Amino acid sequence: MNVRLEQPSASGTLASQGGTQAATIRLTAAQALVRYLAAQQVVDEDGVSTVPMFGGVFAIFGHGNVAGLGEALYQHRDVLPTYRAHNEQAMAHSAIAYAKAHFRRRMMAVTTSIGPGATNLVTAAALAHVNRLPVLLLPGDVFVSRAPDPVLQQVEDFQDGGISANDTLKPVSRYFDRIVHPSQLLTALPRAIRVLTDAALAGPVTLALPQDVQAMAYDYPRSFFEPRIVRFHAPAPGDEELEAAVQALRAASRPVIVAGGGVLYSRGGADALRAFAERHGIAVGETQAGKGALAWDHPLNAGAIGVTGSTAANALAHEADCVIAVGTRLQDFTTGSNTLFSQAHVIGINANAFDALKHRASALLSDARAALDALSERLGGWQANPAWTERARSLSGAWRETVLSRTHAAPAVDALPYDADVIGAVQRSGADSTRQDIAVCAAGTLPAELHKLWRAARPGGYHVEYGYSCMGYEIAGGLGAKLARPEREVIVFVGDGSYLMMNSEIATSIMLGAKLIVVVLDNRGYGCINRLQQACGGAPFNNLLDDCLQGPLGAPKIDFAAHARSLGALAEHAADIGEFEAALVRARSAERTSVIVIDTDPARTTNDGGWWWEVAVPEVSARAPVRDARAAYEAKLAQRDGTPTDETGRRGD
Repeated sequence: MNVRLEQPSASGTLASQGGTQAATIRLTAAQALVRYLAAQQVVDEDGVSTVPMFGGVFAIFGHGNVAGLGEALYQHRDVLPTYRAHNEQAMAHSAIAYAKAHFRRRMMAVTTSIGPGATNLVTAAALAHVNRLPVLLLPGDVFVSRAPDPVLQQVEDFQDGGISANDTLKPVSRYFDRIVHPSQLLTALPRAIRVLTDAALAGPVTLALPQDVQAMAYDYPRSFFEPRIVRFHAPAPGDEELEAAVQALRAASRPVIVAGGGVLYSRGGADALRAFAERHGIAVGETQAGKGALAWDHPLNAGAIGVTGSTAANALAHEADCVIAVGTRLQDFTTGSNTLFSQAHVIGINANAFDALKHRASALLSDARAALDALSERLGGWQANPAWTERARSLSGAWRETVLSRTHAAPAVDALPYDADVIGAVQRSGADSTRQDIAVCAAGTLPAELHKLWRAARPGGYHVEYGYSCMGYEIAGGLGAKLARPEREVIVFVGDGSYLMMNSEIATSIMLGAKLIVVVLDNRGYGCINRLQQACGGAPFNNLLDDCLQGPLGAPKIDFAAHARSLGALAEHAADIGEFEAALVRARSAERTSVIVIDTDPARTTNDGGWWWEVAVPEVSARAPVRDARAAYEAKLAQRDGTPTDETGRRGD
C-alpha cells in the first residue's frame, strides 16, 4: 500500500529552498503526530505486503482536541481514518479489541478532550494493561501556558500545579508522556511505538496533549515522516535458561502445557504449539486468552483450564509433575488460586520477566514460538510417559463428548434455557460457523460457559476479555473485532447487566456498517454474582432485580429488543431456543447489526469441570450459612497451605 503523506506548511505550500525540498517541514504538534502515525507500516499476515500499523483513530472531540488534533486528523483522513464513537471508554475498548483481533500486529489510537473524556479512558487503559494489549491514548490536556488556568473541565491539585486529570492514566499506562513542546514528539513517538510493538512491554501508551501545544508549530526534520516498516520485538531464548528448561522436562514424566495469549500473539506460535505437543506427546490446557491456540478437536486439546476449566485439563494439571506455562500471566483463575498445580515444577515461557516468574516458575524469557521451537530441537525424540499421553487423549476425548452433550441437549420443558443451550444454538446456526465465527464476551457467567463449551477451531475465533473481566466491553469489543476482521461473523454474547452498562456502540456499528450479531441473555440481573453471593453464605441481595431495593413501581421490565431498534439495529425477542435458532438464521443473512434477546435461567450453570477459587468469606457473621461457608473456606486454605484444622474444619493458626 502506498501512503501519500504530502503535507502543506503553515503558509499553505510545501516548504522549499531554491526549488528543492527543504530538510525540514513546519507543522503543528498535532499535525506532526498524525503524520507520523500515518507513516508507520507493518508487514501483513501474508508476510509480504505492507499495511498501515494504525487502522485508524477513534475520536470524540471536545474543546481540548477538536481545534488541534481534529484539524490534523481531517487533513489525513484518507490514510488514517477517524471513527466517531458514542462513549470514550467504549471506543477505547473497540481499539483494544482491534489490536487483539490482529494478534497485536495492528492497532488503533484514541483521542478525547480533557476532563471526563480523558478519565473515561482509565478503565479501558487498565483493561489493556492487564491483557498486555497495545492501544495509543491521546487525551487532550490543560494549557501548558496556564494563562486561562483553570480551564473548563480542569481538575486542580492543591499541592501540585503540574497535575491534571490525565495523571490518573499513569498507573495504567506502560508508557506515559506529557508533550509540553512540539519538539518532544521527536523522542516521545519512537518510544511509544517501541512499547506498543515490544512483546515484553506491550500495553497502553498515553501521550497527554495540552491543547495549546497541539496548535504550536515547529520545524520538524522531513525524514521523521518518511514511511517505514515497523519491526516487532520479541526476545529469543537464552542458552542457560533454555538448557534448564530442557533438563526440567527430561526429568518429568507427566508434563502439561498451559497455553496463554502469548501463543496467539507470537507469529507462528499456534503452529509451534501444535508441533511441540504432537512431537512430545503433551496435552494442552488453554487459558481464556489462549483458547483457540489449538483446535478444539485436536486429540491433545484437553480444553479450558482452571476455575472455569474442563474436567480433563484440570485433572491432568493436578496430577502433572511439570507445567509448561506458555505466554500466560498465571492469574488466579488459571491456577485455581495456586491450588491446581501447586505440586508441579513450572516452566514459565514468556517475553515478560514479570509474567514468566509467576507461580515460582523457572523463567524462560522468550517469544512463545522461538522458545517452543528451540526446546523441541534440544529435546529431540524425548516424549512424555506413553501411558500419560494416552490418559490425556482419553480424558480429552471424553471432555469433547461432554461438551457435545451439554450444548446439544434437548431444552428442558417448562423451564428457561441456560447459557449452554444458547451457545449450542449459536454453533448450530451457521454452516461451518465454528471455523468462521468470532465469539466475543467479557464478564459474568458467560465467559465461564464459553471457556468450557465454545469450540474454537482456529486462532482468533475466541475473543473473550477476562483478564480484567470488564462489564461493558462486549459490544464495543465486538465492534473492534469486526473492524479488524470484516469478512467474519462476529457474535457478541452479553448479559442484560453488561448490556445496560454499555450499549451505545450498537449505534456506532450501524453508522460504520460494521455488522454484529448481539445475543443478549436476560436473566434479570447479575446472575453470576448472585450465585457467588449465596455460595459464600450470603442472602440473595442487590444482584437480581427482584432482590434490590425498589420504589412503588417495582423493578423495571426492560424491552431490550425495542431499545436496540431505537439505536438502529434489527432486533427481536426469542421465546425459546427454537425461536432463537430461527432468529439467528435471519441475523446471519441480514446486512446490519442484529440483536437477539432471550430469557435465561439465572441459577443454572454447567457443573462439569471447574476448580476452587479463593473468595474471602467473613470470619464472623450472624448468619449460619456464612459461618458454614467460612469453615469450608478455611478447610480449603488449610489444604492449600498445609496447616492443620480442628474437627470443625477451622485452621489451628
